[in-house]
Amino acid sequence: MASLRISPIAPFNQSKRIDTFHRGKQESSLFGKTFPNKALIENRPMLTISKVATNPPSEVVANQEDENVNERHVAWTSVRQERWQGELQVQGEIPQWLNGTYLRNGPGLWHIGDYNFRHLFDGYATLVRLNFHTGRLVMGHRQIESDAYKASQKNQKLCYREFSEAPKTDNFLAYMGDLAKLLSGASLTDNANTGVVKLGDGRVVCLTETQKGSIVIDPDTLDTLGKFEYSDNLGGLIHSAHPIVTDTDFITLLPDLINPGYTVVRMEPGSNERKVIGRVNCRGGPSPGWVHSFPVTEHYVVVPEMPLRYCAQNLLKAEPTPLYKFEWHPESKGFMHIMCKASGKIVASVEVPLFVTFHYINAYEETDEDGRVTAVIVDCCEHNADTNILQNLTLQNLRTLSDQDVLPDARVGRFRIPIDGSPNGSLEAALDPNEHGRGMDMCSINPNFLGKKYRYAYACGAERPCNFPNTLTKIDLVEKKAKNWSEEGSVPSEPFFVARPGATEEDDGVVISMISEKNGDGFALVLDGTTFQEIARAKFPYGLPYGLHGAWVPNN
Repeated sequence: MASLRISPIAPFNQSKRIDTFHRGKQESSLFGKTFPNKALIENRPMLTISKVATNPPSEVVANQEDENVNERHVAWTSVRQERWQGELQVQGEIPQWLNGTYLRNGPGLWHIGDYNFRHLFDGYATLVRLNFHTGRLVMGHRQIESDAYKASQKNQKLCYREFSEAPKTDNFLAYMGDLAKLLSGASLTDNANTGVVKLGDGRVVCLTETQKGSIVIDPDTLDTLGKFEYSDNLGGLIHSAHPIVTDTDFITLLPDLINPGYTVVRMEPGSNERKVIGRVNCRGGPSPGWVHSFPVTEHYVVVPEMPLRYCAQNLLKAEPTPLYKFEWHPESKGFMHIMCKASGKIVASVEVPLFVTFHYINAYEETDEDGRVTAVIVDCCEHNADTNILQNLTLQNLRTLSDQDVLPDARVGRFRIPIDGSPNGSLEAALDPNEHGRGMDMCSINPNFLGKKYRYAYACGAERPCNFPNTLTKIDLVEKKAKNWSEEGSVPSEPFFVARPGATEEDDGVVISMISEKNGDGFALVLDGTTFQEIARAKFPYGLPYGLHGAWVPNN
């Protein structure tokens, strides 16, 4: 058995869309609420109650935010209590083959005492667990006990630098001390509120963009077990929040802010030691571009160099700038670099049109009739080179602009990166963005198609007017169509695809999402991966805030 190294943690206009499945208001009683519209019932199988839950908590102690908290959508309010667990009542039928735990991570606590955070990405991490077993569903949630979270609760103030927040200092000497801690990494947050991955050796790690914010958790109890300590001496303070993780591999990028570039590293299952595959030097700009995520193919690592670049000066500032820790440098251009996984050799480095993306969907190799690789195709959730999406995610905007169509347009951006020495690559929409309401983010695919040619992707789209993605969408990249699920006033989190064991079709499985409702409630949702119609839902004891990314841990 692999050794486990853990360090304890100290005390716009509405677009016409094709094949839309809309859960609007219906004429039936659902969890005690009546919805008048029977069209839906005629268009989908009738859902029935198959399991009876344990009772929800008889007493819930709400966290305290400002006086307008009851007027907000539950998606943008702090989680009501630190932890809860219980079996949920299931309406519909969960497939008997679905046995495992879906974990979702995300920022769920946006205040300390009377102080309210300003940005979606600042909140302290809340881990949610959905355990599926023989048609039954047990849900639990718990705060991740990072040093940042525990210090804030003990001192009732911000103690570490978050995405847009910095601790307030009383005087100049204290400020200089804080800068010294920042340069050493001591004041950077370990608030692992972004993603969660299951390593090949079974360890489950929650992540954010600071390397110190890698925290091992127990997927069964949600206990915080300790820091994931890297045993190498590669150094650095930040890494990609989304490594590529499979049962046999772990690949990530380490941005170099001093000598602008990226180190590509690999870590074997059971190990805490990262080994260098190779390095990419930046071709433009004063610093490397933000690499929140990146894709791989069967033989290559794709290293994106986005013109939205890290900014050390903004990192040092106590108050947030318009682009937070980044700066937009369109004059520095955008690039895509292709590195061989085996040798670390850069086989292509091309200029591409300006782009802004948080999340890559997938990548694969394009070959000629003789099987030789001619290009790499890279798909992503692309925001039309518009950096306004960052400012759009402030809590003030999310809480006050819910009825306005202010969500920036987005598309499935498809890069084609030639391998023949050509200096330029291309970027265009993989399908008409109106198919998914010109909204696109928070994506997943069938993991069996990672790095391979694929057909389907699942993401969050838009039903306008909206200020945030509010639909789930299934993208068909062959037919260039989308199927969409939505429910009036609801905010769904990332749709996560789980393949049916033994499946031969790419979309044979289910899609899991957690829904925050406008009325303050919430529920787990299970959609059929092929038809994209609802097959089950289970109401939470109370609504949960919006979450980010998830992972699947099969039952032993």
